[in-house]
Amino acid sequence: MGDRRKNIQMVADETGLSRSTLSNLYHDKVTRIDLQTLDVLCKCLDCEPGDLLKRKK
Repeated sequence: MGDRRKNIQMVADETGLSRSTLSNLYHDKVTRIDLQTLDVLCKCLDCEPGDLLKRKK
């Protein structure tokens, strides 16, 4: 996913998150995210929440 060079399946395997959840996040099809999901993704991708989130204006 993104610059980390992990595909959705790799992240799903490492985090236990579903492929559909990750796909929706990757393709910007969600309006909110569970804090636990965000935490798991940040740990997997070695990043901070601000690296994954953007504010829509």
